[in-house]
Amino acid sequence: MPHSLIPAADDALPLHVIEPPALSDWLDTQPAEVAKWVRANRFSGDPGEVLMVPGPDGAPVMALAGYGTAAKRARGRFALAGAAGKLPDGRYRIASGLPEGDRAREALGWLLAGYRFERYHGKEAGDVQLVAPDGVDIARIETIAEGETLIRDLINTPTSDMGPEQLEQAARDLAGRHGARIDVIAGDDLPKRNFPMIHAVGRASTSAPRLIDMEWGGSGPRLTLVGKGVCFDTGGLNIKPGNSMALMKKDMGGAANVLGLAHMIMALGLDLRLRVLIPAVENSIAGNAMRPGDILTSRKGLTVEINNTDAEGRLVLADALAYAAEGTPDLLMSMATLTGAARVALGPDIAPFFTDDDSTAQALADSAGRVDDPVWRMPFHAPYEADIEPGIADLDNAPGGGFAGAITAALFLRRFVDDSPYVHWDIYGWQPKAVPGRPKGGAGHATRAILDALPDLLDL
Repeated sequence: MPHSLIPAADDALPLHVIEPPALSDWLDTQPAEVAKWVRANRFSGDPGEVLMVPGPDGAPVMALAGYGTAAKRARGRFALAGAAGKLPDGRYRIASGLPEGDRAREALGWLLAGYRFERYHGKEAGDVQLVAPDGVDIARIETIAEGETLIRDLINTPTSDMGPEQLEQAARDLAGRHGARIDVIAGDDLPKRNFPMIHAVGRASTSAPRLIDMEWGGSGPRLTLVGKGVCFDTGGLNIKPGNSMALMKKDMGGAANVLGLAHMIMALGLDLRLRVLIPAVENSIAGNAMRPGDILTSRKGLTVEINNTDAEGRLVLADALAYAAEGTPDLLMSMATLTGAARVALGPDIAPFFTDDDSTAQALADSAGRVDDPVWRMPFHAPYEADIEPGIADLDNAPGGGFAGAITAALFLRRFVDDSPYVHWDIYGWQPKAVPGRPKGGAGHATRAILDALPDLLDL
């Protein structure tokens, strides 16, 4: 990551963070030549504005970064990140203007603004360093940024280099880094070990389907994360049109997010027992692909009528969730790029979640506000249960009608978790246009909110 935090540097250039209402008073405290330069360059303090101020020899003696008004800052997450991406290479220290309560968030935004996906080109990244503001936990912020970088890299990598086999290797690399245990069930061993729906979804691909099972920690409450790992989704025999297939490398965004969150948890050494389950498949087309009208029997024994092979994510998650529930976790979470309905409801930026527990919902909402990682609670609306019951089988994987698609998908998944405390996240995993701290491409959703909430959720 070309942006970094450093503990101190004598040669760091002073960086003044300036809100528009404070600009005039700030200029009154500066030498006349500085004030004249700033006014001549029409610096106003708007978000993302940057101005280098030269000394008598032409070399910069300070930098200014616009922080915007409170109203404008409310339209984004990381106000300083917009400026960080425009500063020349070098070292900077906050000299004035950054409120104490904003320091940790803006330091994280500084790091996230430096992300570049460089695997397929030879462009050199810059080197922009910030002396960590007083009171900022450098190690924690760097860990969170590393987790987000992992998420972005995994999602941005095309399926030619991030199929089920490579996703497994990414999980193995993470497990090796943190001393976690890992087990993988693959190919024809899946139905033998009673994971029939994971196998049914992925068996038409040349890359064998698999269930990745990672465990870490020897004490504390049990947290299980289940991430949808559909490395590419053609839609199966209900094939997607071309424009709907273009971004389907990101359909493993749930898996990427739980791996990024797992890194944060393990690197920070939280006192809990973590389990990560990822059903990794490619929903492809071949003579042995599952068909519309097929009826599958799940690990839990519930039968599922396949009314649309493009509603495959809930099938692989169902087997994994049933397996997770057998371990009686204290908290079970699933993350998946599951429904277009969630995007229609809340757009690409807000992560909707479902839970039956009001205190869990409140803790997540409170944390989301603290760390600027927006989430929104959606209902497990029981009257819609009938919509996922087709009559010919216990469950329907794609109820018709076009209404409440995110809710019916969540209700489907809830059937497989028994009595485990459960939160389901229907995320997007993608940033459709660049904004400060979040370049266009793969993106983490809700991981920072979850991390912040874990002490309350699990009494850590």
